[in-house]
Amino acid sequence: MSAPIISLEGLTSTTSFDQLLATAKSGGCASSTCGLSGKPDDIDGAVWEKIKDHPCFSEEAHHYFARMHVAVAPACNVQCNYCNRKYDCANESRPGVVSEKLTPDQALRKVIAVANEVPQLSVLGIAGPGDACYDWKKTKATFERVAREIPDIKLCISTNGLALPDHVAELADMNVDHVTITINMVAPEVGAKIYPWIFYDHRRYVGIEAARILHERQMLGLEMLTARGILTKINSVMIPGVNDEHLIEVNKWVKERGAFLHNVMPLISDPAHGTHFGRTGQRGPNAMEMKTLQDRLEGGAKLMRHCRQCRADAVGLLGEDRGQEFTLDSIPGEVTYDPSRREAYQEVVAHERRDHVAATSEAIGMVKAAGSGKSLLVAVATRGGGRVNEHFGHAKELQVYEASPRGISFVGHRKVEQYCLGGRGENATLDGVIAALEGIDIVLCAKIGNCPEGQLAEAGIRAIDAYGHDYIETAISALYAAEFGVQPLAATA
Repeated sequence: MSAPIISLEGLTSTTSFDQLLATAKSGGCASSTCGLSGKPDDIDGAVWEKIKDHPCFSEEAHHYFARMHVAVAPACNVQCNYCNRKYDCANESRPGVVSEKLTPDQALRKVIAVANEVPQLSVLGIAGPGDACYDWKKTKATFERVAREIPDIKLCISTNGLALPDHVAELADMNVDHVTITINMVAPEVGAKIYPWIFYDHRRYVGIEAARILHERQMLGLEMLTARGILTKINSVMIPGVNDEHLIEVNKWVKERGAFLHNVMPLISDPAHGTHFGRTGQRGPNAMEMKTLQDRLEGGAKLMRHCRQCRADAVGLLGEDRGQEFTLDSIPGEVTYDPSRREAYQEVVAHERRDHVAATSEAIGMVKAAGSGKSLLVAVATRGGGRVNEHFGHAKELQVYEASPRGISFVGHRKVEQYCLGGRGENATLDGVIAALEGIDIVLCAKIGNCPEGQLAEAGIRAIDAYGHDYIETAISALYAAEFGVQPLAATA
């Protein structure tokens, strides 16, 4: 039976708890799916409770839940050749960049304002713009203030790991369940090419010695977090010719020490950013190089493929940033937290997720049963909710899925420039979008015009808008069926 559509976009702009709850009840949940939690078979129930609403630690959750970073920790103890922490760069989307630094009190005010307006919010993270563990007093003060006002929000930090072992006990005491450590090497000779210096124990170290100390501290911190039951995500920046092959060894080391996820990210090295790698011409990997390395890492530490390399002041769903809507000068001097919208949103999403889980399971089962031995790479235009619900011309990124004998899996995303502005499309922009779709077989979208559809076809990419508002996995299974001659599923929407 087709699952009713619950428009999550509409829900986020609804202000009344009663209206939200009425929508949830009217949408209901298909009787066959009640009781489904969405928990993958290979994840322990206690771990699932920690990650199910965390958009970074759960690929499924990133369709529904938002994160917020507060820029309270500007001091840093490690210099990275790919980093330049400059401010007032609202159009940049890369780690370490913020538009305004905050005190812990300002951060609390901003978190409350966002929680009142963004019902998807489930996670508060501190990711700099320096290092959250090195600038510890501000990090701790911020978490303490927020936890008192919004006790259900998940607390999360991102760190280079150098000062991490000094604060693991406090993180555990504050019920911080999620820590991200950036680990780019396990061999100091590789690390010396990435880190010009570190500041540790009141001294500055350089070269091999600096990389050795950093490596030892990162491994110690990871082991201490694992022993305390705190989930860890390892971020690694893929730098072609420097550590790309070496990341296979990194994956082995972090898996052995209990890392929950390994997130391999592409180097961002635009010369305009002023980083050492940018100035020296070090290139970043292309999308297919990234996918090839990630595929080689399968079987090691579990991979995260939905990362968006967020700014240190990002707000919203992954793939969007609403931070400029919540600058300090736009927030009232005094704000009071109202939990009703967040509570209502969570109620609605619980219904939607049950239907989505059932539809996904059925779709994956059908693709596996096809026995075709072939694969498809499908790029999807989506605004969230796990559905094909974005116009091709409005998309600023496309999510990429692979359908193969193993089923349907999310493999990454491709950032693109919005093709259609003011009802018109620019050919030069479309050329850039087509270039970004290297290796893609089919584009799924809610709608596409004849002109871009034709130009995509000339480039060997089919664009299909026949599955608008279907669940992504159901649409892909139907495509797979049509492509390889098996019986398709009915649409879920």
